[in-house]
Amino acid sequence: MELIFGLAVALVLLVVGGVIGSITEAAHFRRLDAEEQQLAPILMSDMKRLPDNWQAAGARLVSGNVVIATDYFKVFVAGLRNLFGGRIRGYEKLMERARREAVVRMLREARALGANAVWNVRLQTSTIQGKQQGKSAGIEVMAYGTAIRVAGE
Repeated sequence: MELIFGLAVALVLLVVGGVIGSITEAAHFRRLDAEEQQLAPILMSDMKRLPDNWQAAGARLVSGNVVIATDYFKVFVAGLRNLFGGRIRGYEKLMERARREAVVRMLREARALGANAVWNVRLQTSTIQGKQQGKSAGIEVMAYGTAIRVAGE
């Protein structure tokens, strides 16, 4: 009886965690959509050189960094997916959220400096290890580039 009760509690917690995680994730995506629209006037490129007809001023390094934790529901589903193979969509969404948030933070910093472009943009990722060896507790994404004010675009 205790085993059944324990399994039921674990299942309920897993479902509740999945629902709350989905709600939180959807809210984050909505906020990212709104911020990306506000920051859309800032040009962004991974090119190293500016176009010849651009006059740049005030070059400054800008960056955005974010760490997003994995939740038990994603870890559980990923564990099941590892048994059968295939894409782990929960982790793909996690990476997308982290990447977009890091870029938004970088662009906010550029806007605060009065820049209208960020050039030579780069992204770096890393995994934050959990307490158990080989278990991911979260992911980190850093976006960085050179913020500039350009004329003649």
